[in-house]
Amino acid sequence: MSRSQSVEDYLKAIYKLESSLEGKGVPTSKLAKEMDVANASVTNMVKRLSDLGMVTYESYYGSRLTDAGRKIALEMIRHHRLLELYLAEMLGYSWDQVHDEAEKLEHHISEQFEDKISELLNDPKFDPHGDPIPTKEGLMPKIGLQALSDVDENKSYEVKRVKNQSPELLRYLDDYGLTPGAKVIIKKREPFDGPLELDIDGKKITLGYKIATDILVTAVD
Repeated sequence: MSRSQSVEDYLKAIYKLESSLEGKGVPTSKLAKEMDVANASVTNMVKRLSDLGMVTYESYYGSRLTDAGRKIALEMIRHHRLLELYLAEMLGYSWDQVHDEAEKLEHHISEQFEDKISELLNDPKFDPHGDPIPTKEGLMPKIGLQALSDVDENKSYEVKRVKNQSPELLRYLDDYGLTPGAKVIIKKREPFDGPLELDIDGKKITLGYKIATDILVTAVD
């Protein structure tokens, strides 16, 4: 069945919001904000997706992906994240540049091209931001990580993923070396969600609490 780019974008957005809502239905208002459209446009689209068997939709309970809708969403996410890594590893794009390019290309590559990229990159598990890449079979790896804002002081952690991928923030983090693979220690945490004093691979910086909530880490033994 032929799918429009709009359908694929909506399914991907619903998947993202479902994940953040821990499986609850996605409210129309949240989806409208994510897609930057009016609520009425979202209502029309989710009714269309419901007719296509890709979502279940109830007025007061929001939208949920069906198995068919989730499969397409994960396919698009796989395309997107493989393309981001390809652009970074093979074409020299910086991690703040890859999202917009991948967003344009993800709808247009064939499954054969997807397979070739994966093979060339040795079947990668993560994109340049540390986001997990769904498998060819449509499975999203489960990764147990903690937000940097929540970890213990004076213990060593490794940056694994950055959730907020605005280009401005990524450039800011890059300047301080806060990229996947960096070793970081919280030396001091100010109260009431105040800034954090960090040691990043031996370099001292101060980081806002809100930014730290979007940086996911794992403990270093």
